[in-house]
Formats: sequence, C-alpha cells, structure tokens
Amino acid sequence: MKQNNLTIAEQKGFYKLSWLERIAFGSGDMAQNFIYQTVTTYLLFFYTNVYGLDPAFAAAMFLGVRIIDAVWDPILGALVDMTQTRFGKYRGWMLIMALPLTALMVACFIVPDFGKMGKEVYACITYVALSMVYTTVNVPFGALNAALTRDQNEITILTTARMWLVNVAQVAITYGVPTIVIAFSGTMDTPEASGGWLTTIIIYGVVGFGALLFSFFGTKERVVISKEDSAKVRITDLFYELKNNPPLVVLSLVFIVAFGIMAIGNSAGTYFIKYNIGDEGLVGVYNVISALPALVILPFMPFLRKKFGKKGLLHLSLGISFVGYLGLFLLPADNVTAIFIAQTVRSIGFCVVGAFIWSLIPEAITYGEWKSGKRVSGIANALIGFFFKFGLALGGFVPGLILSVTGFNADLAVQSNEALFGIRLILGAIPAVLVVILIFIVSRYRLTDEQLVQYAKEIEEKNHQPR
Repeated sequence: MKQNNLTIAEQKGFYKLSWLERIAFGSGDMAQNFIYQTVTTYLLFFYTNVYGLDPAFAAAMFLGVRIIDAVWDPILGALVDMTQTRFGKYRGWMLIMALPLTALMVACFIVPDFGKMGKEVYACITYVALSMVYTTVNVPFGALNAALTRDQNEITILTTARMWLVNVAQVAITYGVPTIVIAFSGTMDTPEASGGWLTTIIIYGVVGFGALLFSFFGTKERVVISKEDSAKVRITDLFYELKNNPPLVVLSLVFIVAFGIMAIGNSAGTYFIKYNIGDEGLVGVYNVISALPALVILPFMPFLRKKFGKKGLLHLSLGISFVGYLGLFLLPADNVTAIFIAQTVRSIGFCVVGAFIWSLIPEAITYGEWKSGKRVSGIANALIGFFFKFGLALGGFVPGLILSVTGFNADLAVQSNEALFGIRLILGAIPAVLVVILIFIVSRYRLTDEQLVQYAKEIEEKNHQPR
C-alpha cells in the first residue's frame, strides 16, 4: 500500500536504498581513507625516516593532537547538530571541507627547509590542522548513515558496502603507496625519497577528493531533526549522552580499543618487514594482506550477523584475530610464509570487527533519541570520532614511545636486538593484549535488535503527532 508515493514503512523512516546510493555513501568513507588513513598509516614512518623527526617528539605530537581533539570534536559535533547548510544538514560539510582536507594532507608530506625547530613547528601545525579539518568531514559523514534510513538491515548493508570500499582503499594504500614511492624515488625510507612521497600523496589526495564529491552528489538525507529541534541542541547534550546512553559509552570504548589495535599493529608492519625480516620489497605484499580478506568476507556480513548475532559475531572475529596477533609476535622472522599466514588470520578476524562496529552507531543514536527526544547524530559521531582518532593516535604514540625506549635508530640499516624486539611487541603482543580487553568491552553491549525496532516505531509515532 502506498501513501504519497511512500510505503507505510518508509513514512516511519524505514527506507530501502538503491545500490547507487549505497555505493555513493560508501565512497565517502573510501575517500577519507585515501586521505586520512594514508596519513595515519605512514606519517610516523615518514617523520622518522624521511622528514627527520625524533620518534619521541613524534609520539608526543600525536598525543598532543588528541588532547586538542578532546576539546574540538564535541564542539564540532554540536555545531553540526545545530546548523543546516544549503546542501543539507550533513552532506554540505563534506562538500565545503573536501578541498581543505585534501590540501592539508599534502602539506603534511612536504619537507620544508626550516631547520630542526622549524620543521618540528611545521609538522605540528600541519598535523593539528589536518586533524581538526578531518573532524569537519568525518563527523557529518558518520551521522549521514543514520540520516538515510532507520532500517537496521539496510544500515548493515550500507555498512557492508562502505567497508568493502574502505578495504579497496586499504589495498591501494597498503600496497600502492610503498610501491609508487619506490617507483618514483628508488627507496622509501631516506630523505632522498621525499619527492616520491609528495607525488604519491598528491595522487591519493586527488582520488580521495573525487570520491568525496561522488558521495555528496549520490546520497540524500531523509531522517533528520527539524530546524525547530536543531535549535534545542546544546553542547551540554554531550554530557547527557555520556550519562544516559550506555550503548554509546560502550561503543566509544570499543572504538578507542579497536582502532588502537589496528593502528598500533599496522604502524609496525613496515618496520617489521624492513628490519626484522630484512626485505623492504615485501612491504607492499605484507600490507595488502590486511585488506584482501575483507573483500571476500564483508559481502557476507548481513548473513553472518543473522547467523551469529551481533555479540557472537564480534566475539568469534576477535578470537580469530587474537590467534593471528599471537602468531605475529611468536613466530620467527625468518619463517616468512608462517608470518604471512599469521597476518592473513589476523586480517580475517579483524576485518569483520573493524567493519561491523560502524553499523552499531545508528543503534546508539536511536536509543539516545528514544531516551531524550533529541536525535543528536553529530554529537554522537563526534564522541565516537574522538575515540576513533584517539585509537588511531595510539598507532603513533605507543609505537613511537616503544621505538624510542628500545633504541631504534633510523640511520642504522641493522637495528639492535632490543629494537627488533620492540618492533615485534608493537606488531603482535600489544595488539593481542588489547584484543582480550576488547572482548570484555563488547560483552557489555546490551542493545538488542528487537528493542531497536520498538524504539524506532515509538519515535516515528511521536514525531508524526500534531505539535
């Protein structure tokens, strides 16, 4: 039955989307990976081996940026919820900030002739600016999926399409970046490679910029709060959500630990292949394994969710990834085949975790709206975004600290046994411990699918009542 060309389900917010829109939505995250994930994956290595920063200074800088984010992200999230651009509540931010984000990505990989202190100041300014501008894209994009539909199965499909495209980007980032840099410069870990790095980053920035535009033009906002309700949003709503939205709090902890695991382990990959295994040419092959399993597994995620349930699927995936991380820590470096198998096992497990947790954010937003009457998608995603970026920052802070403590020296072709052990700790042992912690945190997520359907129906019934 149709009413005004919409089904009754659609009138209640349960929209079914076309594949073009699903792909366009996913392209927005693929774009951010081409830009920001490229930076977080390689910036520490670039800073220590090409730019010339001390690892301890780089670690302190990564931590300092997260402190700034702690203030900036909630402010931006509230601003997103309180404003309406001419292009929509969320999509407009993606359009307006796409070019500044791309330009700052490129700026981070320029090596200025400023001297030691000048280069440190330049690195801080460009990285802080990049992180702040990234928030102006990431938070609105994060809120966009909850604005497309309330249908949880549709959101799972959206997340599947999104993360499949993210992993396409990951293949291009993990394999393509070192391959292209070496093609341009002959190497990737000396000051002479700076030109190759800059050219490569420009290429990836242009691709990311184009994908952001496609995401903007290919999506449509449908489930958003009215201008009247937007005017009621306050920054203090963040504290209300932290106090009264347990699913959002649990997800915040999930994100900081999950992306901390990924960032820490991924940051060590290039060091491990170059120094522990001793074959720089294997960097691209090793890194691409982290993304390839996802291209096969993620299309089955809606089925896996129905088969195992939310928590069951997460616990199974985390258990598999734990085995992989333990293997990366314990296996001898000269057994390259075994190392690559362990990396594959780790990737199979964690690709599901990294993809599936994004589909849970709209659940927490729906719960918060049911509880408070306010759909503060921007604030919720700002909170998640802060912990997401904090987790990524651990990939710079923790490895940088351990490399410094264990005596890593980028000028040495052969590292000390202590430095090699430090790299192995970063690669496998620390992520394995964090996986155990994450299993416990996931067990505290109590929101069921049945509850969510009921909450969404009650919200829509209330929204359609005369005011």
